[in-house]
Amino acid sequence: MAIIADGNGRWAQQRGLPIAAGHDAAADALKARIADAIDLGIRELGVYVFSTENWSRPVEEVAELMGMFSHRIALEAPALHRQGVSVRFLGRREGLPVELLDQVDRVQSLTEHNRRLTLFLAFNYGGRAEILQAAKHFEGACEEDFARCLYAPGMHDPEVIIRTGGERRLSNYLLWQSAYSELVFRDELWPEFGREGLQEALDELSDRRRRFGGR
Repeated sequence: MAIIADGNGRWAQQRGLPIAAGHDAAADALKARIADAIDLGIRELGVYVFSTENWSRPVEEVAELMGMFSHRIALEAPALHRQGVSVRFLGRREGLPVELLDQVDRVQSLTEHNRRLTLFLAFNYGGRAEILQAAKHFEGACEEDFARCLYAPGMHDPEVIIRTGGERRLSNYLLWQSAYSELVFRDELWPEFGREGLQEALDELSDRRRRFGGR
């Protein structure tokens, strides 16, 4: 499963709160949905956290986001480890603050051997950039060889991609991996997306028939 967690800014604006409050609420929602994913037996969860296009946001907002990400990773790492979550990051390291990169390296090292749930956080990530980088290193002859050149070669293609916030697009997320993913769009803003919505998305998936081009 993969999630495009959209709507944090709108959630804050609707409540007359600063944008930073929306991002903080989003982090709380992610923490809760990770616990739900474990309960529901999901083995891999990808979450689109910060895209390469998000650098175009106001400088102050980006700086607050970087600080918040670094703080929350350090804060949540011990609990994720206790839950058996292995944390992996997808994206480019270039341009990220040193403090954030240090926290990223620490949590990946801490949780490396956990097997209950693998959490792929797409940070400073763009699907086209990922494909371009893979193409530069590709020397094989088949799709499997190409997939080994992606940011996370061990990541399975998601069966379903859920997007919150009412938009109906992938926004440059997992373009290679989503070739046969089912898409589920939800109107809730991400901080409002609870366990019930997650279960409804899974129920919708179970009602679909995945043919992969066949009959």
